[in-house]
Amino acid sequence: MKEHIFEPKGIYYRTNEFRDGRPTIVFMHGLSGHSGAWLPYEEFLGNNYNILTFDLRGHGLSQKFATYHAYKIASFADDLFELVQLLNIGKFTLITHSFGCLIALEFAKHHQVMLGKLVLMSPSFSVDRPIARLVKPLLTMSRVLELLPFRASLGSHFDYLPHQGARDWNIPMTLSDVRNTGLRAYLFASRQAFEANYEDILGNIEIPVLLIHGRKDSIFPIQNSFTMEKIMPQARMVILEDGDHIIIVNTSYFQRIKDAIVDFVI
Repeated sequence: MKEHIFEPKGIYYRTNEFRDGRPTIVFMHGLSGHSGAWLPYEEFLGNNYNILTFDLRGHGLSQKFATYHAYKIASFADDLFELVQLLNIGKFTLITHSFGCLIALEFAKHHQVMLGKLVLMSPSFSVDRPIARLVKPLLTMSRVLELLPFRASLGSHFDYLPHQGARDWNIPMTLSDVRNTGLRAYLFASRQAFEANYEDILGNIEIPVLLIHGRKDSIFPIQNSFTMEKIMPQARMVILEDGDHIIIVNTSYFQRIKDAIVDFVI
């Protein structure tokens, strides 16, 4: 995999050698993570597919921004659109996780014709839950950070290896994530997620969709995927009975997720 920076956007991305005639897979991580979470999947699929993996704005080695509005879901989706345009990618399979699923739905709302298939892991189409309504006012207060001095330093690709057995609400991993992303980007992106609701477009997504969800997910409950499977015309679901939310970090799920993805994209 070769590393690049999309200079106009400050987006870090990786690609293997793109070959004519091969399908393309784009991997997109979730909130406070970075593209390194997909390394095992890149390595496994890279021999048969063109692979693009990137860091979301404000995450990893991509540019951070000072303002709340820079972290709109639409801005993340625009980054994806401009990146695939830059690389002359036509139709592709998008694989994403958690917060990235909101970005994927925003992208599909405007550019569904570019998607061949869609894999949503631990997804949500709306963050409107009772506990979320309690947290929302606190996140609104985070906008005071816009008044503070801002230094646009980059994060890093911290090692996920020590967190391979992590479960939801793992404090050391959460602290590593937030420290790497930065409190401003983390809080602003979290607050923007509360504004997103894509339930109205689910029925319009006509491409094949694979939903992978852990039954023990305590962040985005599995009911999200049950609802999406019911509404989306070509959706099917894989349930990880012992899985929680952060299934792409916990390597005990890798074989099952990899098999499900390969069966779906072939």
